[in-house]
Amino acid sequence: MKIVRYYTKGKDKPQFGIQRANKVFELIGSPYENFMIDSSHPIRLHACKLTSPCGPSKIILVGLNYRKHAKELRMRLPKEPIIFMKPSVSVIGHRDHIVYPKKVKRLDYEAELAVVIKKKCRNAPMDAIDDFILGYTCLNDVTARDLQKKDGQWTRAKSFDTFCPIGPCIATDIDPGHLSIRLYLNNKIMQSSNTNDQIFSVKKTVSFISGIMTLLPGDVVSTGTPSGVGPMKKGDIVKVQIDKIGTLENRVA
Repeated sequence: MKIVRYYTKGKDKPQFGIQRANKVFELIGSPYENFMIDSSHPIRLHACKLTSPCGPSKIILVGLNYRKHAKELRMRLPKEPIIFMKPSVSVIGHRDHIVYPKKVKRLDYEAELAVVIKKKCRNAPMDAIDDFILGYTCLNDVTARDLQKKDGQWTRAKSFDTFCPIGPCIATDIDPGHLSIRLYLNNKIMQSSNTNDQIFSVKKTVSFISGIMTLLPGDVVSTGTPSGVGPMKKGDIVKVQIDKIGTLENRVA
């Protein structure tokens, strides 16, 4: 099942729906609880303006979680997940614009598999994690690389408005442990890997984070980027593509 959040003509608030092929069916209720699907009035996908498929209170990300990426950076494999955060105001959706800040000299892409939390999650054991996960989506961890190096920590470099594209949907009932993940810059492939190269699994990562802070419905946990990160410039079109989920596309403005 693919859950989307979208606007339609004449409505100023997004609503949840279920995407089936090129049609969207309205979801009645909340995707985090019991819901129904209205099959009586499907909307064509091209008539919908997709937005981020969830509205997280916070986005927790993992740094250095692919073996080949660690090798690329000539860094030792971490013994525990290295985590950081992005604010909710950094979130944008499919085909929204990534804004290149004037004060930034180098803006990088980072393709990532992200987890969307289904229900309140605190001190969750690894063997129970699936109960707390709604599904999975694509995320681009946009980074002001020059500021990251300058500051020596990551908050400013990761937190500008529009620095967290998420979408296009939340895919449920898929195995996150063996998914192809790719990033295209102007249709040229720049990152190509598989989630089986991750150092820490989804279950390990979510369990670890839930032992630090409470995760709420709609919160996002992003699981790190593979090797091949690099810069973007104004006018570029960047696409994050993950098998069984879809393609998240954004233009740098």
